[in-house]
Amino acid sequence: MKRSTLVNWLLVLAVVALAAIPVLFVQGEFGGSDGLAEQAITESHPDYEPWFSSIYEPPSGEIESGLFALQAAIGAGVVGYYFGAARTKRRLARGPADRHPEDTP
Repeated sequence: MKRSTLVNWLLVLAVVALAAIPVLFVQGEFGGSDGLAEQAITESHPDYEPWFSSIYEPPSGEIESGLFALQAAIGAGVVGYYFGAARTKRRLARGPADRHPEDTP
């Protein structure tokens, strides 16, 4: 097995472990930091008034989670496109003599 293949599989295993360990072994309720921050502010400053309110309040938590996932997917697509375009630009800037055999179609 090539070294790069081994490294890729170890990285996949690490990501799966990072996702599975908290779900399997941490007891309790998973909550967001927004709710905890609001609770702490309310306890320390009961007369606090927010500076502004949300432009759009989703009707349910599932829709809110879906919009957040959509936002994350769009951001990941933009970042992935940037890195792909930068790599292609760098490859095209190199001369044909500098290209590796795996770069040819």
